[in-house]
Amino acid sequence: MSRIIRALAALLVGLAALVAISPASSAQAAGADAGQAVAARVLRYDASRAAEFRTAVDQAAQIWNSSVSNVRLVAGTPADFVVLADYGWPRTQPVSLGRGTIWMGRQATAEGHNPLRIAAHEIGHILGLPDRRTGLCTDLMSGASAGTGCTNPYPNATEKAQVERNFAGFAPAIRFGEIYVDSPESSTTSSTASSRCPSTPGTRATPRRPSRS
Repeated sequence: MSRIIRALAALLVGLAALVAISPASSAQAAGADAGQAVAARVLRYDASRAAEFRTAVDQAAQIWNSSVSNVRLVAGTPADFVVLADYGWPRTQPVSLGRGTIWMGRQATAEGHNPLRIAAHEIGHILGLPDRRTGLCTDLMSGASAGTGCTNPYPNATEKAQVERNFAGFAPAIRFGEIYVDSPESSTTSSTASSRCPSTPGTRATPRRPSRS
């Protein structure tokens, strides 16, 4: 009889220990899931020298933040990419995934192109997207080829998926080190553009001949 009592007592102790451990294990699992949910890569950008385009750059960053989950853009320094204002055509030199320099050229806005679409398009290059001169307004990376009547600043489903893949470890389709000029005519992407565009401080990329945008 005493052996039965001892066995029952041992069983009760074991059940009590199991109940005590289960909540802790659940909490640890929940913590692991939460860690996976916030695993997005954070990119800092500096738009302090973007002049009148700074608001458009901030808005474009938020558009990308609401469109993808593997990367998050925040204003701050030291910056992964820098945004400048000048009087040429908008262009971007990505030197690696998430790093580079954007020039918000005033020539495009002077001709009627939408600054928010320009900013979102140029950030797309930083995120590893090449130009797609389809002429379609639904394609963010069609850039100026969609015309001045296009004001769409949102990436389409394919562009979103490409960025998610880029920051999940897949090789981006863009060529790093080249300058992507967003002009309606390819003749404006002359080889002299690369010699006039300094790289982002701290990067080691050597400018090459600009690609068509």
